[in-house]
Amino acid sequence: MNVLIVYAHPEPRSLNGSLKNFTVDRLTQRGHDVRVSDLYAMRWKPAADGDDFLERDRSRRLDLIADSQQAYTTGTQAPDIAAQQADLRWADAVLFQFPLWWFSMPAILKGWVERVYAYGFAYGVGEHSETHWGDRYGEGVFQGKRAMLIVTAGGWESHYAERGINGPIGDLLFPITHGILHYPGFDVLPPFVLYKVERMDEARFARVQQELGRRLDDLWTDAPIAYRKQNGGDYDIPALTLKPGLEEASLGDGAARASGLRLHVRR
Repeated sequence: MNVLIVYAHPEPRSLNGSLKNFTVDRLTQRGHDVRVSDLYAMRWKPAADGDDFLERDRSRRLDLIADSQQAYTTGTQAPDIAAQQADLRWADAVLFQFPLWWFSMPAILKGWVERVYAYGFAYGVGEHSETHWGDRYGEGVFQGKRAMLIVTAGGWESHYAERGINGPIGDLLFPITHGILHYPGFDVLPPFVLYKVERMDEARFARVQQELGRRLDDLWTDAPIAYRKQNGGDYDIPALTLKPGLEEASLGDGAARASGLRLHVRR
């Protein structure tokens, strides 16, 4: 299988750097082809702007959506954008690895998404009608591909638990897993998250390698997060609101009524 790693950390000798190297070695040893987009090493330009569209009429007002569509359709995008899109097409699975900074991904990785996810490529595709609102949230160009986050956090695991001060980690990562990944069609695996990473001795790092190795070995067999598909019958179209009666969920030992972001996951 083909695996693309989109990696965002500025220090090669960091824990993230060691985990990235381990991931490449593990996947390669298992016979997979691996490519790495090391955004800091590439000096990736994070800001989406008019320079991304090589033949844009600069006498006109910049329209990032329309200009993105035109450049993608005509093959006149900046070369770094086109290269990353080609790698995404090539990949059967994509791993996004980054430290959790200020409750989200580093700005350079967000900029990668904003530039590479061109209109007509990652969004704005498919029929829009009274019964089908585009190919998104479970459909789209990445349908059939898998994606997983590898995330490091400085705080304790309890800080990101259901009653933790930072909020549940699943909720914090929801804009990425559901929005950036499920939206264009990826099957999204549960994230691999490491906590309290400032304290990592050799014994713990060995355990981390075992845990991450298992997740990598099971990349194509682990069950993805059961996000509801937009056009799968659970949402009223074109309002795109969840239909009544779908709030009941089985949580723990008893029945409970789901709410918030959990409404968008089948139980």
